[in-house]
Amino acid sequence: MRRLTALALLGSVLVGCGGKSAADKPAPKPAAPSKAAAAGPLGTKQQTVTPVFKRAALPKDADGDEFSEYSDESEFEGKTVALTFDADMTADQGRRALRGERFDNPTLIDALRELKVPSTVFMTGRWAEEYPDQARDIGADPLFEVANHSYSHYAFTPKCYGLPQVAKNRMLADVNRGFAAIRKSGARNVVPYFRFPGGCYDDGALRAIAPAGVTAVQWDVVGGDAFSGDPDAVAEQVLEEVKPGSVVVLHCTRSAAPVTEQALRTIVPELRDRGYRMVKVSELMKKKR
Repeated sequence: MRRLTALALLGSVLVGCGGKSAADKPAPKPAAPSKAAAAGPLGTKQQTVTPVFKRAALPKDADGDEFSEYSDESEFEGKTVALTFDADMTADQGRRALRGERFDNPTLIDALRELKVPSTVFMTGRWAEEYPDQARDIGADPLFEVANHSYSHYAFTPKCYGLPQVAKNRMLADVNRGFAAIRKSGARNVVPYFRFPGGCYDDGALRAIAPAGVTAVQWDVVGGDAFSGDPDAVAEQVLEEVKPGSVVVLHCTRSAAPVTEQALRTIVPELRDRGYRMVKVSELMKKKR
């Protein structure tokens, strides 16, 4: 039997690829669930419900067992944090790449190596096809692990920040095609984790991809680097929201997130000064078990 779990760590899980923009001062955390505007991957605005504070039952699989969603802070010991980077590219953006738009960010990867930051890169299959040498290089470096962010970066639910939608009967194939493209690039450190494009999922999407045997990993800290031109604001947002056991979502896409590397050079030293140890998602998962 294969299980699919959704890791929604430590409270506020924003189901948007970009989350709120770091250029906007984060609002105080509400005492009760509320809605906050979030910038989607195409620069659109959408309302998202943020709080997730407890272990929640997800749909049952074919054997009658419940999928599990983890959001209990007590499951994580020590001051660890996972910095994750989405390498986004949709299936239909090849023409933009041909015109010179850069969906990669090699200077960000160089900075992670320089700063010695273990990281998980959630890579779309289309990104791996466009930048196979980089995908192979990232996936061969023990500092990193490569996870699946779908093949197409199309949405797995309706109304997900303007993204095109994958048909339900194609969702599993899209996940498998993503893994195939990543492995074809020569990436070796590939882990069975999956991040929904835009962070958007529902019970049907979870059931559809369960046969892939993946763990769906969300986040609790939105870096706000998508479409931001202010690295200080991105760094401030991460440092204000991070907690022990957090998963931070940032981006490895130069055209859409141009200041991530600069923000990282503030975030990493400050986290270490606070006593945090940066780990890959796989290490957080070991602590969960």
